Amino acid sequence: MSGNVVHLHKDTDPSAVTTLTVVPDPAPARPVPLWVRSGRAIRTAITHETTKTTARAIARHTLYVAGGARIAAKRTWDGRTASRYERMFRAAEAAGNHEIAAEWEERGQHFREARHRRRMDLLHSPVDAAKGAAVSAGMGVGSLVALGAVMAIATKDVTQVVTPLMATIEFINLLITIVQVVWGPALAIGPFLALLALWAVGSKQQAAPAWALPENVRSSEGEPITPSIVVKALRDLGVPALRNAIKEMGDAGASMLGPIRIAGCGVEVDVTLPSGVATNEVQQRRRKLAENLTRHEHEVFITIPEAARTVRLWIADSGALDEPIGPSPLVTDATMTANYKTGKAPWGQDLRGDAAAISLYQRHLLVTGLSNQGKTASLRALALWLALDRSVQFWIADLKGIGDWAMFDGIAQVLIEGPSDDHVIQATEMVEDAVEEMNRRIEARRNDPTIVFEPLIVLVDEAQLAFMCPVVGDDKRPYGGSKATSRYFMAVRKIHNQGRAVDVLMWQGTQDPTDQNLPKLVREGAHTRASLVLGTESQARMALGDKAVDGGAAPHLLRQGLDKGTLVVASDGITIPAGQASITVRTHFIDDDPAKEVADRAKALRNGVATLRVVDQGEERDALADVAAVIGDAPRLRTNEVLKRLHALAPGIYGDQWTNDRLKALLESHGVEPKKSHGVMVVHRDHVLRALTNRDADGSASASR
Repeated sequence: MSGNVVHLHKDTDPSAVTTLTVVPDPAPARPVPLWVRSGRAIRTAITHETTKTTARAIARHTLYVAGGARIAAKRTWDGRTASRYERMFRAAEAAGNHEIAAEWEERGQHFREARHRRRMDLLHSPVDAAKGAAVSAGMGVGSLVALGAVMAIATKDVTQVVTPLMATIEFINLLITIVQVVWGPALAIGPFLALLALWAVGSKQQAAPAWALPENVRSSEGEPITPSIVVKALRDLGVPALRNAIKEMGDAGASMLGPIRIAGCGVEVDVTLPSGVATNEVQQRRRKLAENLTRHEHEVFITIPEAARTVRLWIADSGALDEPIGPSPLVTDATMTANYKTGKAPWGQDLRGDAAAISLYQRHLLVTGLSNQGKTASLRALALWLALDRSVQFWIADLKGIGDWAMFDGIAQVLIEGPSDDHVIQATEMVEDAVEEMNRRIEARRNDPTIVFEPLIVLVDEAQLAFMCPVVGDDKRPYGGSKATSRYFMAVRKIHNQGRAVDVLMWQGTQDPTDQNLPKLVREGAHTRASLVLGTESQARMALGDKAVDGGAAPHLLRQGLDKGTLVVASDGITIPAGQASITVRTHFIDDDPAKEVADRAKALRNGVATLRVVDQGEERDALADVAAVIGDAPRLRTNEVLKRLHALAPGIYGDQWTNDRLKALLESHGVEPKKSHGVMVVHRDHVLRALTNRDADGSASASR
């Protein structure tokens, strides 16, 4: 029952007005028409994933038969005609390989001559076949009759003469009966067997449109690299001359390719480009080529080998470069040692998965890249290995100053840590001291060409701070900058020019290179140049040089944050594949705690080194205590070495005014006299410590009185 609902409740308040509230019944829902419901059901059924998968499977297997027929027809045509030779001839001609083109033309001519002979033979074959059949039949009947005669003589029964002949006729009749029985079913089944054979051919060759193939095949993710895939990727690269040349080659486009070789976690193939196609046209389309090969951009590397018009493609297995490499041998092998002259530092792995080791012998080093991409870690790994050679000395300035190089306290003779201008000034003076040491060694070499010096590594991390330092010294010379008046710049240039000859080497780590924070003359003075990910190609050219980038080096195409520790290296100290100007290395990461363990092993080999930390030059110094500090654990030290270490400890106090005579006067005033050892003046640690003890004892006695 439907109608209006009337509320008759009367309020007792006389001022209230009785209100009638009318609530209409909701209208009944209209039924959905049958055709709408049917349409929705049909649409759901058609668009359902199961329906689409089923339809795709039916279409795929049907098209396999058509594709198989096409392939079989093409193979038959190629076998019966000279089209294969024509196609290969055109391919070689389009590729500019005239020797191979002439060879295929000759093969085609031989095929035509042989085919002509076969066709001429067919004119005589019917007569020859008839003659052969008549002769064969006559000889067969004669043989059977002769056999029957022998049987008749043996059995003395003349009827045996025709027995072999009749047996043969009955056998032939039996064969005819069998064929009559089998022929009908064979005619019925034969077409199905033929279709099955064509389906097998098409299925093996995936001869169906891409939309009909299974999902894993359509996505092609991680698809193995084959010649046809490489040729198709090059054809679709967007280079008209290359596309037209491959089109003329037909299916023989693979003639451009060398053998596809397994190379580490990927494959490598050389591609000889057709005439009219430049190598840089392929290099500039790296991303498109990678996507055509169903790879990410960082999984395809293009380099230029020595052969003309050739590019070398290295294609990683899908996802292989995202897997970390193993730990450094420095961490896993506690017995490892180093040899500065003949050894190679284990730095990481190349893209092929082979160990990448680098020689540091008499090579200045530059490592650059964007911030927080592994620059310090890759530079420190080399220093940790070289620290295992006890003959190598280190002077280190860490201008980041957060403890990345703290484990070298006890290995490095000088360790500066901090980002301020004062620390930059100290680092500059350290490099200038290295120049003085270099000059001293050069002078000593002039006097004695046979003399051998201990290697000295002068290492400045975050060197861009030194080049950008705005401070001007009392002599009006700026510490930073890239002009001839810049103290840091000129000191580095002097070491680059002459330091290698006397084993004074400059190692620098810098970030985000520009002409201002990494001057051209300095970056080109490094024998080994390595770059992590960079932002632009121009920065890549600054870091590695034009030759390396033109040869395929591309640190600007590495992925920031994802390719941490991956370096592109240009150096004669590392094995680079023939024809390439650089190599990509995935460096081992050595964390702080393992780095400290390696450093402890290096300290044990060195029997203690007193690391000099630069302090405020304005404070008063205890000269005798400083002498004891710079000697450290060494039993004795040359006076020249003591002076050098004092200068590094406090350049403002122990400057040029401190000479051998002043040092001798200081020691003699405390009852210590330098002695000669093997013709060289030395200071004995025990003597200095005894003088300190006696002085402190005398001071205590005076205070008590």
